Amino acid sequence: MLHTKHKGTTEDNIKSTIKTAKIKAEVLFVIEKLHEKGFEAYLVGGSVRDLIIGREPKDWDVTTNATPEQIIAAFDKTFYENTFGTVGVVINKEDVDGVVGKAGEVIEVTPYRLESEYSDGRRPDSVSFSDKIEDDLKRRDFTINALAYDPIKDELIDLFDGIKDIQSKTIRTVGDGMTRFQEDGLRVLRAVRFSAELGFTINIETEKALNDSREMLAKIAKERIRDEFVKILMSDNPMVSIYMCQKLGILKYIIPELEEGLHTKQNQAHSYDVFEHLLRSLQCAADKKYPFEIRLSALLHDIGKPKSRRYSEEKKDYTFYGHEVIGAEMSKKILERLCFPRKTIDLVYKHVRWHMFFSDTEQITLSAVRRMIANVGRENIWNLMNLRICDRVGTGRPKENPYRLRKYTSMIEQVMMDPVSVSMLKINGKQIMDLLHVEPGPKIGLILNAILEEVIEDPSKNTVEKLNEMAVSLYKMDTEELIKKADAGKKAREAKEKEEIEKIQKKYHV
Repeated sequence: MLHTKHKGTTEDNIKSTIKTAKIKAEVLFVIEKLHEKGFEAYLVGGSVRDLIIGREPKDWDVTTNATPEQIIAAFDKTFYENTFGTVGVVINKEDVDGVVGKAGEVIEVTPYRLESEYSDGRRPDSVSFSDKIEDDLKRRDFTINALAYDPIKDELIDLFDGIKDIQSKTIRTVGDGMTRFQEDGLRVLRAVRFSAELGFTINIETEKALNDSREMLAKIAKERIRDEFVKILMSDNPMVSIYMCQKLGILKYIIPELEEGLHTKQNQAHSYDVFEHLLRSLQCAADKKYPFEIRLSALLHDIGKPKSRRYSEEKKDYTFYGHEVIGAEMSKKILERLCFPRKTIDLVYKHVRWHMFFSDTEQITLSAVRRMIANVGRENIWNLMNLRICDRVGTGRPKENPYRLRKYTSMIEQVMMDPVSVSMLKINGKQIMDLLHVEPGPKIGLILNAILEEVIEDPSKNTVEKLNEMAVSLYKMDTEELIKKADAGKKAREAKEKEEIEKIQKKYHV
């Protein structure tokens, strides 16, 4: 049996760290079941790395010396639809004690693998299965991912000093860097992604091999590049990653248009060139834990500036008229090229196209705000406001919520506010006519407005039973008295709207 290279205190400490971390009950069930059937089974790769670091693993990968057929035979429900030997084990409700709502979850189990040459620089020409864990670990990309741990036997296997590299926060390939990158060109981008996600530094020899292999990315399917790019944007430090991609000459394989912003000086309102501004806007979105679409929009919102830049003798400064229109079209083409889903493309297009909404706080009107909401959709307007915050922070200005943004927010809330109207009532004109057995007429509208006054004063009256009682009572009033009551309702509505608007304005200090 193989053992970790780390002996004594180091091994004990690492094992203690892993054991105190929470390994999913479903994963433990699968590993224990394989042991019961007489097979080896290990947690492997990123899940072990994350447990050692103290992060909750996103993926739980199990490897074993069992063949796909033997894995399938060991469990009640599985599926096997690939050429790499990975079997999906479907967890039954009764499989795991104390786990509620996890029925149907899938744990992937893969046999120890041997891989042939990667003649296309993307995938192995053939895959065979092994009965030795070391064969599986030596084919992996980086040392920090070439770790295996058996939680049942408490056995840790580290053949390539992965733990040492975790402790020194280093990204280093398993074996020769050129060989690893030539096998699969996506590993070039994965190195940068791991560096961003983990805050690790790429080893010097690994970086040199990466530099010499970057053209391999040209062979990689756009969908695979997209998936790595998404993980970079969703990391805590995407700004550093994009800088690294540019420095290492691999950004041109992802979004080459971003490099047009390098050294593209902006107007006096900005402290940075277009490239740095976009990266700082992106980092602001990451710092605020904004969702992916806002991060992507922050990275692309000014991508049309280099193409629209002109120098104005009148203003003695650069102008970028129409950059949002140019940028929206560029963003659409970029995201289509990277095979993003249509929903993402359409949303980012709207964000980029309309991110320049409003300019003069004195001229802005509620009707203009309504038009803007119609352009992007009620469900997207707050995303647009968050993008505007990222845009401002990305300029280098210290204040991220100035009067202008506060006023925009106040006016949007006013427009989005539920109207104070008879539509609020849990009764309508037709229901009143059916209740009273009367034909349509002006008296029905008067009754509704009179009821509204009562409900504004006491919202608890807005029930079908109480409104029916009021409708019957009001119908018995003579017309003059009912008109007075309805006018009072209109005034109450206007006063209520004014009160709500004043609350909103006070909230944002405008």
